[in-house]
Amino acid sequence: MKPVSPVDTPKLLKSIRSDRGWSLDQTAARTGVSKAMLGQIERGESAPTIATLWKIATGLGVPMTALLEADGGSGDVLLMRDAADLRVRPSQEGMQRALVFPYEARFGFELYELTFAPGFESISEPHDTGVVEHVTVQHGEVELLVEEEWRPLKQGQSLRFPADRRHGYRNRTGEEAVVMDLIHYRFAPSPKA
Repeated sequence: MKPVSPVDTPKLLKSIRSDRGWSLDQTAARTGVSKAMLGQIERGESAPTIATLWKIATGLGVPMTALLEADGGSGDVLLMRDAADLRVRPSQEGMQRALVFPYEARFGFELYELTFAPGFESISEPHDTGVVEHVTVQHGEVELLVEEEWRPLKQGQSLRFPADRRHGYRNRTGEEAVVMDLIHYRFAPSPKA
């Protein structure tokens, strides 16, 4: 099994921005994230929330994987990864994330395992045009905000929805909930513009 290298989001963000020749001002205008916040992230002074990472990735026109893992794919179709080795707690309280399969253009998706603590709630801004999420509850119960309506899902249930609109996730139970979230990109995002 290929070892997972540590995440270096500041370096990855700066690299993508530099490759495009964008200033912090240009990047802020395209992402909706302030120049000050982008600078803090690049210097490693601030750990971005998942919502902030999504805004940056969407503004840059890249999958979120581009900001989480330097090597998005192994090159091989056969690839084994263990969510227990990949699980991290982002700065957003109440959630753990494991990037199970990073984005690769030939497949068009990335797959996350998300663990929501009791009482967790998060609203996501729209992703890039054509992005679709497929969520399957592995353990517990969650509610997904889709088309401005909270939809309950129990263990074993799945929901596919357009993620290019505002959507959200919440766990209103007293137990952790675990979901698999497959994010499919309609058009292959390009790391360079």
